[in-house]
Amino acid sequence: MHRTQINRSLARGVLVASMMLSPALLMSTAGGCKAIRERRAQRAAEREQQRQADAEARALPNANEQVSSSQQSWLERQPIAKSQEAEPEAQEPTRVTETDSGMRIVDERSNPVDVPEPEITVADVNQPTARPKSREEASYAQAVQLHSSGDLRSALRELERAIAYNPQFTLAYLESGDIYMEMAQYEQAERQYSLAVRNEPRNYMAQYRHAQVLHKLNRLEESNRAYLRALSIRPSSFDANLGISTVLLEMGRAEQALPYAQRAVKSEPPSGRARMHLGNIYAALDRHEDAVVEYQQGAEMMDAPTAGLLLNMAESLNQLQRYAEMVGALDQLVRIEPSALAYERLGSGLFRLKRYDDALAAFSSSTELDSDYYPAYNGIAVCELNQYLWSSKSDGGARERAVEAMRQSLRIDSKQPRIVELLRRYKDASGSEQ
Repeated sequence: MHRTQINRSLARGVLVASMMLSPALLMSTAGGCKAIRERRAQRAAEREQQRQADAEARALPNANEQVSSSQQSWLERQPIAKSQEAEPEAQEPTRVTETDSGMRIVDERSNPVDVPEPEITVADVNQPTARPKSREEASYAQAVQLHSSGDLRSALRELERAIAYNPQFTLAYLESGDIYMEMAQYEQAERQYSLAVRNEPRNYMAQYRHAQVLHKLNRLEESNRAYLRALSIRPSSFDANLGISTVLLEMGRAEQALPYAQRAVKSEPPSGRARMHLGNIYAALDRHEDAVVEYQQGAEMMDAPTAGLLLNMAESLNQLQRYAEMVGALDQLVRIEPSALAYERLGSGLFRLKRYDDALAAFSSSTELDSDYYPAYNGIAVCELNQYLWSSKSDGGARERAVEAMRQSLRIDSKQPRIVELLRRYKDASGSEQ
């Protein structure tokens, strides 16, 4: 009973005390909320001031060495011990943080702001962990260096060593094939590329290189199939499309070659080589107007038009009877790369323009460059026979020169029925010759 009375007395005391304290507590809470809001507003203003000061500091020369006004104020507010005055770098400053409730949190750890941390970049994150090279990789790397320096035999020995370590090392076979190609040892190159293909049938470079060397060996059907396998891996490949088109044209399949050539041009429109090849296909299909367009575009895209392009363009212009343009192309050709064929074709164009003396000079230049090029002798014979006929068969010297040119042509190639007929008709002198 006595304990019960005591407890009741204590409860009444607590109730009275709580009634007395509650209004003060409520007033303190209300005032605290207002103080918190004011501190938050003040800190927001200070942050904005610091941001502006930092921006101004960055705009100044040597901005990285500047200290913002807010940072300077913070530093000035920190207490400096005597030991810190003597050795300011011996101790990190203490960081003090004020919470929203007004409490101060003291962090005596090293200030992370003042501790430099290594910069982390995307390249560092993505950089794969280095691993030691295998034996075959080391030999392959050495072989590549030897190849670059021109020591081909030593490079081949290193590649043989790499293949001995790992017979499935496709890169070593490809590098070996490239070296043999450089040495013009095409049979050995074909063997290396075929082994690379056997290791990795879906390796584009292995299929493409194999097709190239088969083309060099004139194994056209096999080359065609290898190019098709390469294109099954990379259908839009410029090199493979151009390669298979070239092989098909050499096989006499111009119609089949055309879409591949067009695809190569579409893949690399600025390629003069691809334009020239497409022109060759159009010429083979007797589409000479289209051929000339491609040749002209190809010439514009090259640093200098090749002899083959100029010669082929001249032939298409000849077929179109555009003789002046034909002569212009051949004039350019004989200046950059004179040949018996170029001079003979130039003589033919000049003859059609009725520039007979110039034509005769061009045919003669052709025979001087190649005494066995019989078409040039035929050109000389035609020019001299025309002179003989225009003289009403009185210029015996022209007839004799024509006869001698025809006999020389037939000594080189006897299977020329038209020349045989002309020789039979004009070998004997006429009664009107002087």
